[in-house]
Parts: sequence; structure tokens; C-alpha cells
Amino acid sequence: MGGGSALQFRLEQPKLFGFNQKCKKEQSLQLINLNDLKLKSHTNFKLLLSHCHNDSQTPILQSGNFGASFDGNWLLKIKGKEVASCLNERNIYLVGMMGSGKTTVGKILSESLSYLFNDSDDYVEKAMGGTSVAQIFKQGGESFFREYETEALQKLSMMPRQVVATGGGAVIRPINWRYMRQGITVFLDVPLDALARRIAAVGTDTRPLLHFDSGDAYKKAFMRLLTLSKKRSEAYANADATVSLLNLAASLQLEDVLDITPTAIATEVLVQIDKYLRDNNR
Repeated sequence: MGGGSALQFRLEQPKLFGFNQKCKKEQSLQLINLNDLKLKSHTNFKLLLSHCHNDSQTPILQSGNFGASFDGNWLLKIKGKEVASCLNERNIYLVGMMGSGKTTVGKILSESLSYLFNDSDDYVEKAMGGTSVAQIFKQGGESFFREYETEALQKLSMMPRQVVATGGGAVIRPINWRYMRQGITVFLDVPLDALARRIAAVGTDTRPLLHFDSGDAYKKAFMRLLTLSKKRSEAYANADATVSLLNLAASLQLEDVLDITPTAIATEVLVQIDKYLRDNNR
């Protein structure tokens, strides 16, 4: 923005973010909905923007001075600061099926909260001297891996200010919930069709419970995911908060949940955590 320019904003829903900035009286206000910005982030936020340049009062989106710099990262950062102030250093545990984006979203979420990020699978691999999860399954079986997974969650629960991406099956062991309940759990609820499409596209070599040698990759992935989902759905429902990608896609007017950006999902995670904290006076 050139000299003499000023950008100020205030949020129409101050309770949502926890603060309210007042624009100067001499600046005109323009009501802009995020739907109009075509941002892939939560659409319940409305902004009042004003832009002054050489005594002219022009909506910032029409001035040509804002452009691509205004994106979902801005909202994510604001919401992250608000939620972080209410967490009291509690950990956030992302749970959900394989391929649901826990690691990708978790890294973005941790940055917005100024938290550290850990992936429980990576933690197990390091504890095993760099042996991959796929190799651990192959050499010792699932039960062997689950023991190390529980140990990882126990150790991570003693480290504050962490966003932890858990393995898809971590929810099936009650003892794991003992550790995750010390923080806040969030279920990333992604339709099985979308998961199968994503997994079929990238391959299954790193997913021991889903590996197959030949055949229709999508069909086999979907059927295996369906079986796993039936076993785990009740456990996933125990999460403190849920982010439904179907609902989020609808609010963003997107036909395919795979078109939702990780930043938009991370923002929705923060919104749902905030709702959980408010509803439960936490």
C-alpha cells in the first residue's frame, strides 16, 4: 500500500474473535461478506473494511492495493490468537480416518496457535530407530504398533502446547483417550468417497491397513475404509469437537470436499474448539 493509505477494520461479531476495533469516524465503512471475496475459509465472518487514499474513500477490494495478500491466512491468524488465549496450554489432538488431512491441517493449526506440532506415527518411528510404520506392522503386527502408539501418546500428553496428529486407529484403545482427554480432541469427519479418491491417487505403500497389490485402487480403498469406519465411528464420536467437511463444503458453496483448502479446515477447527470451550465453560 502506498504512502497515505490506511486500512482499518472491525469485526461485526466481536464475541467470535474476542475483540473489536473501531474505525475512525472520518472513514467510511464498507460491509463485505467473505462469500464475495471467494475465499476458501469460514463464511460466517463479515468484515467492515475502509480504505483511505489521497482523501478518497474506496472499498479496499476495488482499490487494487490489497489483492491476493488478503486471504484465509489472515482470519486463521486472528482466530488462532483468540483460541490460544483460552486453551491454557492444553494440547489439541486431531483424530480421524487415514487420509483425512490430520498432519497437513495440524501443521497449519499449530502455527496459528503458536504451538508445536507432532505426528504420533512419526513419534513412533523415531522411537523405533527410524523404522517406518509400514515396516513395524509387517514385522510386529498391529498390536505391537498400538503399544508403541499408546506410549507415544502418553509422552506427548506430558508436553504442553502441542497439536498432535494421531493415527487413524488411535481412538480404538480406551487407554489412549485417558491421555488425549487431558487436552481437546477434534474429529476431522471426511466422507469415505473423498478419502478413497485421495488415497487411490497417492498410493497405499505407507498405509499398512490399506495396502493391496492389484485391482481397482479406489474400490478396494473404499471397501477397506468402510470396514474400518464401522469399527471406529463410535470412538470418533467421543471427540470433544467435530469438523464435518460436508458441512464446511456446503457453507463454502463447494461441490467437492477435496476442494476445501487446509487453511479453511484449520480455521473451522478453531471455530469448533471455540464453540466447545464456550458451550462447556472451559
